[in-house]
Amino acid sequence: MSPVTEFASADAANQEAAKLLTPEILHKVTEIAQEAGRAIMEIYAKRIDVTHKDDKSPVTDADHAAEAIILRGLRSLPVKFPVIAEEEMAAGREPETKRGVFWLVDPLDGTKEFIKKNGEFTVNIALIVDRRPLLGVVGAPAFDRLWRGVQSASETYAEEISKGVVSRIETRMAPDKGLTIFASRTHSSWKNHDLEGFLEPFRIAERKEAGSSLKFCLIAAGEADLYPRFGPTMEWDTAAGQAVLEAAGGSVTTVEGEPFLYAKPSFRNPHFVAWGEKKSF
Repeated sequence: MSPVTEFASADAANQEAAKLLTPEILHKVTEIAQEAGRAIMEIYAKRIDVTHKDDKSPVTDADHAAEAIILRGLRSLPVKFPVIAEEEMAAGREPETKRGVFWLVDPLDGTKEFIKKNGEFTVNIALIVDRRPLLGVVGAPAFDRLWRGVQSASETYAEEISKGVVSRIETRMAPDKGLTIFASRTHSSWKNHDLEGFLEPFRIAERKEAGSSLKFCLIAAGEADLYPRFGPTMEWDTAAGQAVLEAAGGSVTTVEGEPFLYAKPSFRNPHFVAWGEKKSF
């Protein structure tokens, strides 16, 4: 494909993607995530059988069951785009994404938390358009909470559904007493030299830990302020959470302050920072 043809193809794909950046599609993706969450909870209630992938990370029947539901649901939408899903990728099935629009799916983020049965796991679905996550849904089925957000040419908003009640959410101004900072529960690294150096300029009121993409969503809902991550992650770990956070008024950047973009080589992320209302810091 020539550069001119590739550009035209990408532009056409962006125009088609705009048809998905609507409240109606966000509602449909919400239903897909909720169905996947119900399947996860059925397995969660039983004895959990664990196997390991080539990279030694754990995988369960819930990962596969949720991913099958999500793949089927996304492929039923009126506009079709490739789906990059964690377990499909682990099996070597990577679709073509050169047109710049694709779905990123982590059917069960926080598998280790799922195995521990502490509830801190999520279902993650995001639409990437021109390297940015513009629609995202994050479900936390064990807590009966779900967060979703969309950014389009006509509107940007984020919502939480908690016990069936829908409410708008937005990031908060930094409290006078100081920031609430999140770290990963499984990969917590409060003694990490780079992390401590990064946090030195900030007034910190509280340090918390949580599993999975919950951290992005709790910042989006105004329950915390900052999540610096100095450790390895993949794009499907972060895309849906970033979409929700940015729709709620926050942002995600590299540690150096550059935009945090997608479709990177091997879908691997650099270190990053998830911010609430950065201007207030």
